[in-house]
Amino acid sequence: MPYSVDLKKRAVELVKQGHPIVATAKLFGVSRGSLHRWLKQEDLTPIKVKRRKRKLNWSELEQDVIAHPEARLVDRARKFGVTINAIWYALKEMKIKRKKVSGVRSGIQKKG
Repeated sequence: MPYSVDLKKRAVELVKQGHPIVATAKLFGVSRGSLHRWLKQEDLTPIKVKRRKRKLNWSELEQDVIAHPEARLVDRARKFGVTINAIWYALKEMKIKRKKVSGVRSGIQKKG
């Protein structure tokens, strides 16, 4: 959970008034690294992170899943020139799950 802007401002002000960084970090329960970072920032409000531009085009991946639902992750990764983990992450974020095939599989029949 991110620190509140108020906490950041109070900690930075205390350091700017001459209070030692180590003592301020202990007082506010934050790391010294966080205080150093906050001192360098002009605006202490949190930055909203948007999805980065990726090598993998998600809309093309979605079309590929529709066209080839049985393709394996490794095959899709080769096709798009990315890692298997990139394909897995994109499918997870798009909430696309692999459907299990029922019936005959690997020569074993379902008894029923």
